[in-house]
Amino acid sequence: MQSTDFPVTDSAEGPYGVALGGRPGEVWTTLVHAGVVARRDADGKVERFGLDAPGSRPSVIVPGPDGAVWFTRNGDDRIGRIGADGVVSAVELGAGTAPYGLCVGPDGALWTTLMNTDQVGRVSVDGAVTTFEIGTTGGFPSMITAGDDGLWFPLNQGNSIARMSVDGKVQLYPLPTPAAGPVGISAAPGGAWFTELMAGQLGRIDADGKIEEFPLPDRESKPHAVVTSPDGGCWVTLWGSASVIRLDAEGAVVEEVAFGEGSEPHGLALTPDGEVWVALETGVLAHIHAGE
Repeated sequence: MQSTDFPVTDSAEGPYGVALGGRPGEVWTTLVHAGVVARRDADGKVERFGLDAPGSRPSVIVPGPDGAVWFTRNGDDRIGRIGADGVVSAVELGAGTAPYGLCVGPDGALWTTLMNTDQVGRVSVDGAVTTFEIGTTGGFPSMITAGDDGLWFPLNQGNSIARMSVDGKVQLYPLPTPAAGPVGISAAPGGAWFTELMAGQLGRIDADGKIEEFPLPDRESKPHAVVTSPDGGCWVTLWGSASVIRLDAEGAVVEEVAFGEGSEPHGLALTPDGEVWVALETGVLAHIHAGE
């Protein structure tokens, strides 16, 4: 498969997260080092939305249930929102919380991991905030994903996968590999795929907490973000090896696309017709066409 690069910034301001917009061909990305969110439309026009906070570190971005895009502001402890009308706003989560992962939960609210406080936050579309304790110390919850009846998220320093109900009940599942450094996670039928950045592995957990691990050919590839594909497999960005791969439902690597040394791929999104968008910290969005 081949990819096409689309510049979204003149400098390496750090495209990080990726989300599909509500209009055909619309893609959003966070410029983590600039305090900016950018939108690319189907014609290639790029529009920038400044947050008036260069150190806000916009990170993970998702389409919201209200037609807006929502994103974590890891640097200033907020959840940002850009409405369909282009209005930028934010919800404060508390000093030192460092929100990072973000998803829309099964209850229609936004759910975010609070890395520094071992909590998960729930933010309603009208801005009401509720926080839930994970029950760990220094677990460092990273990304988060919504399953059919709850939420999954890795504990990067706790070396485990957590499952949380929408009323805040948490179950932890330790990883078989020590110091695996889990980061990315994506819900799959009956469980979730997740990345083990420090171990060079992918993992899969089922609804009963059973964990399978799949070592990658390059154990130094640093798998980062993951998104489940319709066939039961997944796409994964490899930060350390400057590429993206696709695994089938059995955990075998079946495709790889290289972006070039120093590209630092992070977030990715999968369109309904099987195309992939990847954020590269070199200042571009990479577009992988289905079937190529």
